Amino acid sequence: MELETFLHHLHFDTDKITPPDWQVDWEDAPLPYKLYRGLPEIPLNADVPLALQRREADLKPSLVELGHFLWYVYGLTQYSQFALNEGSKEKAVSFAQSVRRFVPSGGALYPNELYVYIKLAESPTGIYHYDVAHHRLVLVREGNYDVYLSKSLGNSYPISDCFCTVFVSTIFWKNFYKYNNFSYRLQGLDAGVLIGQSLEVANQMGFSSKVCYQFLDRSINHLLGLSEQDESVYAVIPLSINPSIHGIGNNHNREEIVSATELCREVPLLKHVSYNRSKKTVDYPMLKKLNEASMFETTQSFVKIKKNNSVKPSLDTEMILLPVMEYFSYDLATICRKRYSPDSDFMMGKVSQTQLATLLKETCSFTYQNDLDDTQGNVCARVSLYGSLYNVEGVPNGAYSYDINTHALREINQGDYREFLQLGLTMPNVNLYQVPLCMHVVGDKNHLKEKLGYRGYRIQQMEVGILVQRLLLMSCALGMGGHPLLGFEAKQCDELYEIEPKGKTSLIQIPVGPYRPRTWLKGILLS
Repeated sequence: MELETFLHHLHFDTDKITPPDWQVDWEDAPLPYKLYRGLPEIPLNADVPLALQRREADLKPSLVELGHFLWYVYGLTQYSQFALNEGSKEKAVSFAQSVRRFVPSGGALYPNELYVYIKLAESPTGIYHYDVAHHRLVLVREGNYDVYLSKSLGNSYPISDCFCTVFVSTIFWKNFYKYNNFSYRLQGLDAGVLIGQSLEVANQMGFSSKVCYQFLDRSINHLLGLSEQDESVYAVIPLSINPSIHGIGNNHNREEIVSATELCREVPLLKHVSYNRSKKTVDYPMLKKLNEASMFETTQSFVKIKKNNSVKPSLDTEMILLPVMEYFSYDLATICRKRYSPDSDFMMGKVSQTQLATLLKETCSFTYQNDLDDTQGNVCARVSLYGSLYNVEGVPNGAYSYDINTHALREINQGDYREFLQLGLTMPNVNLYQVPLCMHVVGDKNHLKEKLGYRGYRIQQMEVGILVQRLLLMSCALGMGGHPLLGFEAKQCDELYEIEPKGKTSLIQIPVGPYRPRTWLKGILLS
């Protein structure tokens, strides 16, 4: 199958990318975390604080702080068990268990891994894997690699000023075993949600951060000792205690062109042994093909995306100006513990205009430094928020887009579209009749391919994930729940929002609203 066709089916016709005879081998499922064997280990402090305090600016970062950062970003935080109703027969109930983290993940499979390059007084300088299962660091490669890493990023960032650089990787098999080729879409979104949580925690702790989507893949994978047939880095996030991490220069058109092949020769190949529990794996040629096509071989491929100002909003549409909100404060640690993805637990309730205004403003005004453009890094520079609203105070039922510049809703179609959206679910595990806000993240239908090639698809999915995580956190802070869904008819939603002629499409659906607590057994994994 051609890559262009595959990506189209991945979004609009998912049945065509999964073999009709596909069966999940549940007994041979991989672990949701990676384990290394025979490498030096550094235990992290398990006495994690219940609240995240902003650090004092003049203090040097410590290993304890880094441990807290990693736990709040991706640590094991909860063990849960809940009942599954398997039919009408007596005792037709089974129980499912899972180990959860603060970030959502498709099927709770967590296909991503975290690696860190750290330079701290309490530990040897080098590359470490965050061993989630044991809350510890595993030394993968010792040494100072400031120059090597800077070259891999196009000599654009002062890595020498950063005490830590975070690498977000994807292990393809970790959710391919269940979702087959559809896992490619999930992997980008899961990586984006993880990036979004990293940015939130870094900000709360007083660290400056920058997300690098453009780097020399093979040299980074080589540095970390990853086999790119199995695992590949999707994003690099330098962390600093300086007020901000700025790029060096204003563009990527520098005289020196760095090659990944040449850079790999500067450090020896690693051959570490890791364990994932699966006794056999099924090949995933399309994922390998897409990963190969997405790689940057030289820094000459790095680009800057200019914001498209040619498409202006229609002036003849009805607008509802939302109330201007004061600064909205929230305790990240608390809402991380409270965040929950309802499905059958949604409960219809009135949403105030103040709640809606706060949710939209706080979600879409979020900014982060990145290497895609020269703007302030607004998360809605390339993706935007639309929604089908019902039972919202002072807002007629209907489909709307949110305009961040005017802090207003732009009316697209009036009416109650709950039944329309419910019928569009390919897996009706959420009762949308009980949901007041059904939000959609919208982006370019060509997935940034014109500027970034096939790498643009995964970058777009990651930016969607960042916005989704922000939306989920803000929903929780306002006393509501949100449930990200990919099992919906994108074409149907595109028609509702009248975005297809604009070259846009609905990338993910997030029902948001009040919910009733679920009956389940939960245990907090916190010392």
